[in-house]
Amino acid sequence: MLARLGPVWSCGLLSYHAGELLQGLASRAAPESPLAVIHYYPDDQVYRATGPGLPLACSSDFALLEPLVSQSGTRQYHDAVERIKAYLLAGDVYQVNYARRFAGRFHGDALALWLQLLEQHTAPHASYFRIDAQRVVMGVSPERFLQIRDHQVVTEPIKGSRPRGKSPADDQHIASDLLESPKDRAENLMIVDLLRNDLGQVCVPGSIAAEPLFELRRFSNVQHLVSTVRGELRTDVDALDALLACFPGGSITGAPKRRSMEIIAELEPRPRGFYCGSQFSMDPSGNLDSNILIRTFQTDGEHLFCHGGGGIVMDSDAGQEFAESEFKVRALINALSPDAP
Repeated sequence: MLARLGPVWSCGLLSYHAGELLQGLASRAAPESPLAVIHYYPDDQVYRATGPGLPLACSSDFALLEPLVSQSGTRQYHDAVERIKAYLLAGDVYQVNYARRFAGRFHGDALALWLQLLEQHTAPHASYFRIDAQRVVMGVSPERFLQIRDHQVVTEPIKGSRPRGKSPADDQHIASDLLESPKDRAENLMIVDLLRNDLGQVCVPGSIAAEPLFELRRFSNVQHLVSTVRGELRTDVDALDALLACFPGGSITGAPKRRSMEIIAELEPRPRGFYCGSQFSMDPSGNLDSNILIRTFQTDGEHLFCHGGGGIVMDSDAGQEFAESEFKVRALINALSPDAP
């Protein structure tokens, strides 16, 4: 006899490569890498943090055995940017999010690393997910993918990034440059339009609105332009329907989404895995929250991986884009040890 399953929470991971299949493309996922993982938890085993700090115990410390290094060099990056610009010029795409992977060896408990990350990063959408004894996906994401409450859906795409300043005056100068940047505002608006279109598949006609646009949000090591898109789900659509219809997030693919993903598959030498995928949780009432897995580490028990990327448009400067990918990853690497290079 089967007992009736009581109220449960579901917590899951969606790989970026699950998005390839959802977009009708071949998956580049490594054979040993799952496309999705979902765990279920009884309602009485779910806790909400009410203050700073998490009462989590680590089995051992974390230590990096070698520096994390990029698996694609400057020349390869510049060549990829030029190839993307050729596609832009041909009218294939308007923007492509191109990323580099960094890798190194480690030993110890990955949970200890995540707790170090939380100490150093303001991360409203931080997440940790242990797939099995060897594989962990963890990060300090600043980006919400979809939040769904009582059939109201919100997505908050990030496009436009700058490092934090060394002084309050420097910080404000950098922020003003970001807020006034025509390039960053145009990139952001492209992704807002893409997400309006994605939500149009599952929302009540006329219910979608984008406001505010180009909001400056500051985090520990970086500041971003964030826009907010809202809509009302149709009554025949639930939270998981919406999640899958909009996946993967447009801010980490480009526009149009499907063609951008084809170009990413062509130019990025290694699969992304769970980077640029999503971790989500859904309560017993069907309300859902999810992030975009950026500023994220993946482990296989011996190796540690992370990525840095950004949107490439026609007026992108390859050197500046390369530097942006560096500073995004540098903030993560600095959490690995006090004397990280």
